Amino acid sequence: MPSLWVDADACPKVAREIIVRAAERTATPTWFVANHTVPLPRSKWVRSLAVSQGFDAADDEIVDRIQAGDLLITSDLPLAMAAIERGAKVMTTRGEALNENNIRARVQMRDFMETMRSSGEHTGGPKAYSDGDRREFANALDRWLARNT
Repeated sequence: MPSLWVDADACPKVAREIIVRAAERTATPTWFVANHTVPLPRSKWVRSLAVSQGFDAADDEIVDRIQAGDLLITSDLPLAMAAIERGAKVMTTRGEALNENNIRARVQMRDFMETMRSSGEHTGGPKAYSDGDRREFANALDRWLARNT
């Protein structure tokens, strides 16, 4: 059975709640990985893994543990690329699938925007997490779980 891996450092609370309910409902082993303890309900299926402080420590832990066929939930594009290279599936907390067909273009755009910001350009940040984002994510996660558990 595939596992769910969550890059919990930047996972919105509402998405975390959706993931926990889905993991319980489908009896799917789920790991929330962060550089701090993530508050989670007691569960047979959901675990928190706090890693040492350090740049990308949580990302490195996920890449070391994730297996082909697992699902990673993250918006961190370099982490997503590393997971895809290991054969995992990747979804953002907005329900967007990241895969070998779109990840390189996304990473290149992120790098371009970083260059723009470092040159003083104001590019804005991500839009706020909306009810529509929550619905899209919940539906995408349910579809993945229905196909893979």
